[in-house]
Amino acid sequence: MDFLTKLFIKDYKNTSDNKVREQYGILSGILGIILNFILFTAKFLIGLLSNSTAISADAFNNLTDAASSIISMMGLKLANKPVDKDHPFGHGRIEYLSSLLVSAIILFIGIELASSSLKKIFTQADTNITTLTIVILVISVLIKIWMFLYNYKFAKRINSLGMKATAIDSINDAIATSIVLISALISHFISYNIDGYIGVLVAAFILFTGIKTAKETIDILLGKAPDKEMLDKITEFVTSYDVVLDIHDLIVHNYGIGRELISLHAEVSCDNDILYIHEKIDEIESALYKTFHLQAVIHMDPVEVNNVLISAAKQDVDNIIEQYYPECSIHDFRMVNGENRINLIFDVVVPFDCQEKPSEIVKTLNDKVNKLNPKYQCVIKIDRPYV
Repeated sequence: MDFLTKLFIKDYKNTSDNKVREQYGILSGILGIILNFILFTAKFLIGLLSNSTAISADAFNNLTDAASSIISMMGLKLANKPVDKDHPFGHGRIEYLSSLLVSAIILFIGIELASSSLKKIFTQADTNITTLTIVILVISVLIKIWMFLYNYKFAKRINSLGMKATAIDSINDAIATSIVLISALISHFISYNIDGYIGVLVAAFILFTGIKTAKETIDILLGKAPDKEMLDKITEFVTSYDVVLDIHDLIVHNYGIGRELISLHAEVSCDNDILYIHEKIDEIESALYKTFHLQAVIHMDPVEVNNVLISAAKQDVDNIIEQYYPECSIHDFRMVNGENRINLIFDVVVPFDCQEKPSEIVKTLNDKVNKLNPKYQCVIKIDRPYV
């Protein structure tokens, strides 16, 4: 496979370059189109000759894979169009729309094949399985395994979730064809025809793949939370700078692969010179782009780190949170002194799987904090995590 990448992809090791990533996608797409169309033609012909609905169903599965390769390749090409006046964030999401179109095609084919397979069950027409049929199915399984291997290798090399999905689809196809092969062997040696039942299984497999692919794409378009590994890397990177005490409200905006924008709040000491902090924040934003290729907008949150009273009050609230709601966290903690009371103003981040109602959390925290100091009055804003 390295021979093909060296032959067709210039500067193939520079996988951070979008043009190189595009060339990997084109190479994978062309191989997918050629191999899947060959498999479709061979299986469709032996499906007709053997009168096997299961083999014909598997053939159309390969045809959808070829169509998927064409659409995915076009989507990748269009997604790399430069930004323009009407699309300042680029065209990266076209790749997701092309994936959604592929899912629709897969679902349509799955429904059609399920219908024809059910008819075959009730008609119970005989099949004619030959040695050539078995040989072609075995070769098909081997080709699909090879397609899995090169797509998975490409996916790891360019960090492409789409190509990883293609690799998984290829190994699933190998499993589906193996089921058809077993069906053909059983039908060859026993008198009862199970071809229609196997056809339904293959159709169900195709429908499952279509629904899963559509769900994954829709999740991204709706705004799926980024993976934890990426978040940990960003947090570790930003907090490695001395001026940053901590970060919160990290939001990742996905405009396509390689086109992520992030915004976050960086807690900084209010005692530092604001011009110096601003300069360091600009430096962090530039470093995020160079290191992760992320456009970043960082908001500075000044924190009083040397105020003993505020530090003590915050520690008290942290202890209460740890005791009653360990899954929650607080940020933007401030203290405002009044004539008769002291307002403790802060945000509480409540995970979506927390069973407690936000109003109950606010009441509990107010009650517990007030017991520590009757003058304390909490002003709480409930936050939900963006990541």
